[in-house]
Amino acid sequence: MLQPLRRHRALLTLAGLALFAGLLGGCTKDDEAPQNLPDGATLLNEAADAMREVNSAHVRIDVEGNISSLPLKRAEGDLLRSGDSKGTLQLSQGGALIEYEFVVVGDSIYLKGATGGWQQLPAAMASTIYDPSAILDPERGIVKILSTASEPVTEARESVNGRDAYRVAVKLDNLAAGALVPGMPPGVTGKLWLDAETKHLVKAVLTVPGDPPGTVNLDVSAINEPVTVSAP
Repeated sequence: MLQPLRRHRALLTLAGLALFAGLLGGCTKDDEAPQNLPDGATLLNEAADAMREVNSAHVRIDVEGNISSLPLKRAEGDLLRSGDSKGTLQLSQGGALIEYEFVVVGDSIYLKGATGGWQQLPAAMASTIYDPSAILDPERGIVKILSTASEPVTEARESVNGRDAYRVAVKLDNLAAGALVPGMPPGVTGKLWLDAETKHLVKAVLTVPGDPPGTVNLDVSAINEPVTVSAP
């Protein structure tokens, strides 16, 4: 009669250990109580100040879904606060996706398609489709998004590219969203991930109204790393 009793106690012990381990495993930063998270408005103000001092970054924008007002489908490149930049962009033209290399130097943008050489155009001609000079501009782009966003709510503390970041839900100002990605319709909402230490914006997922809604993903990395841009 002792053997079943010992077995029963062993099973109870194992079950208790498993429950304890599960509780420990569940106590992650993602489960941090909302009342222990920083205030959303304070985080946005700190992030705007931090991004205002950024001199360079690697930025990637991906547009998902059929958003008719946005011909831009993808853009990736190295950007300087001065507006000079280089990278690639993908546009929807006549139902086809066309990829270009681009270089922005001063008031000129240089474009190169899959065939042919570089073409030089005034940067203003391309700004209605994609304006990389706006993204790190302290008066436009990311800083404007952060400083004009409304109804901020800090939702969680998560890991982004191996670093702790706060996820903040916001409503976006129409003009600010349109400066970041030209053609944005009104009513855009978003989730912004702000580095917990530096307060830099490292990621954003913007929801664009539609049926169904579209999504614009923004990733910011290599902040303040050296970048050289010159005309091709």
